[in-house]
Amino acid sequence: MKKLENLSWQPSWVTHLGCLKGCLDYLGSDLSPAWLWGGTGHAFFINIHPVICPSGPTAWKTGIIHKLGKNVGYEVECILGFKQNGDFQEKQQLAWDAIRQAIDNGLPCFGWELDVPEYYVIYGYDDVGYHFKGPGCDEGKGPYPWEKLGDTGIGVTEAYVVKSGTPADDAQTVKEALHFAIEASRSPEDYIHPGYKAGLPGYDLWLSAFAEKKAEGFGTSYNAAVWSECRTLAAEFLREAKSRLDGNAGSSFDAAIAGYATVAQNLQIVAETFPFLSTSDEQKDANVKDPKCVEKAVACLQEARRAEAAGLESLKQIIAEL
Repeated sequence: MKKLENLSWQPSWVTHLGCLKGCLDYLGSDLSPAWLWGGTGHAFFINIHPVICPSGPTAWKTGIIHKLGKNVGYEVECILGFKQNGDFQEKQQLAWDAIRQAIDNGLPCFGWELDVPEYYVIYGYDDVGYHFKGPGCDEGKGPYPWEKLGDTGIGVTEAYVVKSGTPADDAQTVKEALHFAIEASRSPEDYIHPGYKAGLPGYDLWLSAFAEKKAEGFGTSYNAAVWSECRTLAAEFLREAKSRLDGNAGSSFDAAIAGYATVAQNLQIVAETFPFLSTSDEQKDANVKDPKCVEKAVACLQEARRAEAAGLESLKQIIAEL
């Protein structure tokens, strides 16, 4: 087997970025999680399905992440194919060829759904397929037959080769990330699939799911964990940005930090109200039907939405002042 020693992922709810962080660590980057989550814009994003389906955190048009990722110092080669398309097997072959060549050249890789529907670093390959690490298999798993990549119910072949790049200056990184945050808050079709809502409309859809008793237990727990992680890192990104920019727009940064810290605190309470790792699927379903749990979550989501709306106004002010 050909493999990259010491390539792993950083355990995270956003496995896409957890894998990317592991790849960047392997390449010698000293990028903080906050600068990666924030600089790519992901820390400010939210994507919600009408029944709080667990697909929300991954089922959106994520290409913007890697466009903004150039600002924080990396580039990716992406191979993307869809099972319903006639070129699907060709894309599987392209992914297999690209991953093997990358590993031969010492470049880390990651891909989608080598096990459950999450992202995994690909640290090696053999004659059969991919060897990978990620959620549920930190010590490694494989081989996963290369010709099966994407041949699932979801039906997406998605693989990335990660390369070091030249980061942009901090002001550009911050401005472009915050511009995306503001744009995404309006739930534009550029970033979301039909039926989903992003940004402030996403909060409204989440609240509606509780009001109409449509919220799925598993999805509620998973979404709460993912989005609370994102907003925690949004606040940390803003703190790091303020420090890097030597006090420019200082008071506006302070207001934004306070806003996103409030969002994070409230979403963390939602995550604790609907725990993911410590409960069975049956208990998750029971929790979303518990009036006390729902009442607590609704109050927190309303406060998170209010704080995020205020935070977005502060982001606009930061951009103007920079």
